[in-house]
Amino acid sequence: NCGVGHAAFHCLSALFGAGALGLASYWAHRTQFPDAYGKELFGKTNKHHFLHSLAQLGVPLYRKSLWAQVLLASGTTSFCISFYYQVLSGDPSTQILAPERRSLFLLGWFALAI
Repeated sequence: NCGVGHAAFHCLSALFGAGALGLASYWAHRTQFPDAYGKELFGKTNKHHFLHSLAQLGVPLYRKSLWAQVLLASGTTSFCISFYYQVLSGDPSTQILAPERRSLFLLGWFALAI
């Protein structure tokens, strides 16, 4: 039941987790990556994807959960998709904004601490 509020964020987190699992399966069974770096980058990105998907499930338990949820979801989406894209397309141009995208993760974790 994906209504509004916390339920919507739980559904989003579940979809992120399902996406991470699907991509992990793809990573495990893909026989040809462009190079060893691409395979390693895909694996690291997938770990970030899983970790932050799981973290988002617990965010509604915190006092200021809306900001944390939005920041973690934005970070997961923008950071992970850009690196998945880089590995699958071979286009490294998305790396330029990686520090800014990573900062969304950090701000999300800081929002939980406030």
